Amino acid sequence: MIDIHCHILPFMDDGASDWEAALVMAREAEQDGITTIIATPHHANGQYMNPAPNIGEAVKLFNEKLRQSDSSLLVLPGQEIRVYGDLLNDLEKGTLLSLAGSRYILLEMPSSRVPRNMEEVCHELIIQGFVPVIAHPERNAEIASDPSKLERLIEQGSIGQVTAQSVAGVFGSKLQKLSLELCRRNLIQVVASDAHDSVHRPFGLSEAYRTLEKTLGKETSDYFRRNAEKIVRNLEFDKGGHGLPRRKRHKLFDFVKSLLDKE
Repeated sequence: MIDIHCHILPFMDDGASDWEAALVMAREAEQDGITTIIATPHHANGQYMNPAPNIGEAVKLFNEKLRQSDSSLLVLPGQEIRVYGDLLNDLEKGTLLSLAGSRYILLEMPSSRVPRNMEEVCHELIIQGFVPVIAHPERNAEIASDPSKLERLIEQGSIGQVTAQSVAGVFGSKLQKLSLELCRRNLIQVVASDAHDSVHRPFGLSEAYRTLEKTLGKETSDYFRRNAEKIVRNLEFDKGGHGLPRRKRHKLFDFVKSLLDKE
């Protein structure tokens, strides 16, 4: 398995606290069946700043430590970039990283809202040849209330990335129901761990794929697996290729709203 969103690099954000913790996470990733991780430290989220050169150096050092510990895990560079005013300028300056040097770039929104300029930023990135990957949209309050706002971003050319623990039900049944429904509606194209540590925010990627296979079918689970690999290999993929029937937009908000109202 390939994990495209993980906070395994130490000393950078609220992920691994030091090298020992990072190596423990690496061992647990391998135990979960993960062979490749894209390290995505938070950047420009109001608390952490991790420019591209710093991440590149940390990834190189981490891979050296992994080899010394006889680990076969491969770590690749990336960022989880909060949508902010200077994002496009900083991308041009070389401050920002895509995922493993690919066309895919991981964007994070505030948990409470969708930024007013979100569609504009994604549009500009797409014009420049990038594919915005919307990190954990199921955890955004505005999208949870009105998923059509995510649908517009997907139709525009972005892709959605759901968190493994959301799918597996670790964060509660309400979030699990929402996550699976977004998958059914073709609004999610890839699953990632967003792991931060070994206790409170572990990987759980294999469990998420088992849940997807059980609830949505093996074809859907395999679709998400392939897309993670295609991101690392910088390949295009079919955003509606998971074998589930498309559903009409006007029913999406009513369905999700009914889920939230029941809880």
